[in-house]
Amino acid sequence: MEILENIGFNLPGLISQFINFGLLLLLLSVLLYRPVLRILDQRTERIRESLAAAERARQESAKSEEEVQRALGEARERAQQIIQQAQELGQKMEADARTSARTEAETLIARAREEIQRERDDAVEQVRREFTDLAILAAERVINQSLDAPSHRTLVEEVLEETRPGGGSD
Repeated sequence: MEILENIGFNLPGLISQFINFGLLLLLLSVLLYRPVLRILDQRTERIRESLAAAERARQESAKSEEEVQRALGEARERAQQIIQQAQELGQKMEADARTSARTEAETLIARAREEIQRERDDAVEQVRREFTDLAILAAERVINQSLDAPSHRTLVEEVLEETRPGGGSD
């Protein structure tokens, strides 16, 4: 011990310093180290929770993006269907309009043909009357006397019927 004292070591002082250091270490461990570890553990846990929440948010974002893409796809598909239906409706309306125009044109042509036939028949009848009147007038002048018109008309119409192709007897 003397050697230690000669070197400048005080054994009771050294032991007391070891005890003080042990007490200080125990005190710091109880008062500081464990609370600091608890705080660090809590912080680590919060960081893990934040990372988990961020991962969930990323997954929800990806899921939402998929839903948005799916909704956009459905909207595009629906828009294509609407466009297709509109085109089909336009084609049907065009075909209906053509059919209607064709029917109306055919009706107008039929009416025009009937009108032409009626006018032709009227013109033929008019020519026949005028021819009859001219024949009576010519016959009156030839014989220089006035004959009654109804009997002459009947006579001329009979002659015309006989001269018509397919009419009268052969």
